[in-house]
Amino acid sequence: MIKRNILIAAAFFSFSLGMAQQYGGMWIPTELNEKEMKDLGMKISAKDIFSTTKPSIKDAVVQFNGGCTAEIISPKGLLLTNHHCGYGQIQYHSTVQNDLLSNGFWAKNMSGELPNPGVTVDFIVDIKEVTAQALNGTANLAEPELSKKISANIEAYKAAQKTEPYQSVMVRSMYYGNKYYAYVTETYKDVRLVGAPPQSIGKFGSDTDNWVWPRHTGDFSMFRIYAGKDNKPAEYSKDNIPYTPKHFLPVSIKDKNENDFTFVFGFPGRTTEYLPAIAVQKIMTDTDPARIAVRDVALKTLDEKMRTDDATRIKYASKYASVANYWKKWIGEVEGLKKSNAVQKKQKYEASLIAKNPEIKTTIDGLNKLYNDQAPFALTNAYYSEVVRNAETLTLANLYSGFVTAYEAGKTDEKSTTAFKNRLSAFYKDYSAELDAKVTAKLLALYANKVSSQYLPAGFEKYKNETQNLQMIEELSKNSVITGRSEVNGASLSSTEIDKAFSNPEKLVKAIKKDDIYQLFTAMKEAYIKNADAQFTSIQSQIDILQKKYMAQQMSTDKDRKFFPDANSTLRVTYGKVKGSTPKDAVSYDYQTHLAGVMEKYIPGDYEFDVPQKLIELYDKKDFGAYKDKTGDVPVGFTATNHTTGGNSGSPALDAQGNLIGLNFDRQWEGTMSDINYDPRFSRNIMVDTKYILFIVDKFADSKWLINEMKVVK
Repeated sequence: MIKRNILIAAAFFSFSLGMAQQYGGMWIPTELNEKEMKDLGMKISAKDIFSTTKPSIKDAVVQFNGGCTAEIISPKGLLLTNHHCGYGQIQYHSTVQNDLLSNGFWAKNMSGELPNPGVTVDFIVDIKEVTAQALNGTANLAEPELSKKISANIEAYKAAQKTEPYQSVMVRSMYYGNKYYAYVTETYKDVRLVGAPPQSIGKFGSDTDNWVWPRHTGDFSMFRIYAGKDNKPAEYSKDNIPYTPKHFLPVSIKDKNENDFTFVFGFPGRTTEYLPAIAVQKIMTDTDPARIAVRDVALKTLDEKMRTDDATRIKYASKYASVANYWKKWIGEVEGLKKSNAVQKKQKYEASLIAKNPEIKTTIDGLNKLYNDQAPFALTNAYYSEVVRNAETLTLANLYSGFVTAYEAGKTDEKSTTAFKNRLSAFYKDYSAELDAKVTAKLLALYANKVSSQYLPAGFEKYKNETQNLQMIEELSKNSVITGRSEVNGASLSSTEIDKAFSNPEKLVKAIKKDDIYQLFTAMKEAYIKNADAQFTSIQSQIDILQKKYMAQQMSTDKDRKFFPDANSTLRVTYGKVKGSTPKDAVSYDYQTHLAGVMEKYIPGDYEFDVPQKLIELYDKKDFGAYKDKTGDVPVGFTATNHTTGGNSGSPALDAQGNLIGLNFDRQWEGTMSDINYDPRFSRNIMVDTKYILFIVDKFADSKWLINEMKVVK
């Protein structure tokens, strides 16, 4: 009888583990599922994770430069984030002569750490629900008066808060506007580069392995937060001192086992878990494939040049990685939505809701009609936005268009003009008009062939041939203000002579408006706005209103489901367990990879799979120190069932005691649809193991002085 009870308990526990992960979850840290987390194995309390009355883990987690996440791992403000999150800063300090991307960088002491102008980190000081304040007096209002009243309420709330000069208050809507939360933040502005492995470690596998498991990438870099002598935020100064945090994360190098509890703490960017089935279908069959097609053309064209020219490789490294990232993600997302039967799953859920609340049928019917009405405009929007983004010639024209409009409306001043010049200077620094002419020629042909003629400028069919387009773009570029090749005020409009061009803005504006490339872009933009954008936006506004209602109906009808808000770049906690996967028939993945796998993938001289000689020597000598696991090898990466997304890059992966065990950097390709449809069978986040991070810092980089700062849990 005792044995039978044990078996029943074990079976129930196994079932509860699965059910806890049924919908994933990106939980507001003030509203954690503490019981579920403890049932899964967490040993600390919710107050240890988030507290405003004592130091807690949230005091060691920051938003890095407005996008990624980072965490403090020493009492001296040492910051850990992904290599790809710090990539722009590593590139900023790189030249052909001193290529930090290829060679890596490790400061020998604090005086050698490199400043990064403009880079910031944001701490969350407090979170409060302010739904009542935001929605005060809105009961009988409809759009657009509703939005105006909510905005006024939010501004009044923010104005009433007492904050320090270095603090800000932001209010964000949740559940499609059914709830609102206020966040008090502190921003530190002196962030210095401490160390980064060469990209042959930090970007090992590059595009081939991106979004893929098994993974062997040491995707990490290190920075340090500096503060004024009072430990408060300050502008960069040589007199600043390392920031002393309220809390820093101990770094664990204990072995991991499958089904160990883990949680990830960070700033996930955007998810849409509560969409109706029709919306998921349109993403899967229409908009994702369109975006993939545009980026496929751009990436192949850039890659051909980057493989054969080091200067171009360095110049376009960060941009290429940015474009490739979501290109591959969308491919996996489409496949994952199909494989997980996401549309059918949503349809079944809608039917179950309607059975409980028949009024929901009217909402679903309305959403179905709106999405079908919007479909041709949404497809055009996807093509237009991606073509303008990836054809840099058109991106530049778009930038100049904004300046021309502002200038002619009398809305430019010295501050805005300086900001625009700085933006241009940064753009031209990493821009090749010759290379982009090839990209633009191909994307114009794709746009002309894929988009219905009713949304295109008159006569645009002449751009269907990419060879003819290239001849045309090359010719126009020779005398173009946009590409920086023409003469304005006697000087070429390049990154070093923008000031001269802007010394006579009236003359510059006239030259821009006469530019043939500018006129080409303007024709595309005007046709898109007139024939597609207004309709797309109008229908989207109606969808948003109905989606808000549908969200409220889901929450009020489905009493068995515990809801969490979609990600929106605010601080969240997601939890799960260390676990491998079986994403395809007869294919099973272990949860852990090792250094041996790096050597198995090693291709001498390859831009994706080359391995530094020193790492090879360490492996051959088995000089692993304290960083090997029970197999005798150094673990590199591991997977778990944590529900993550973009923005979680660099997020700390923590164990049951709140120790750092890994650094989140990716998701498994078969599960990238988790932004829309989390499926515990396929959804896995990918993390760099802390053993590998410390092994690289200690053994490879000879930077034990950084290890000595940390609290290492053995």
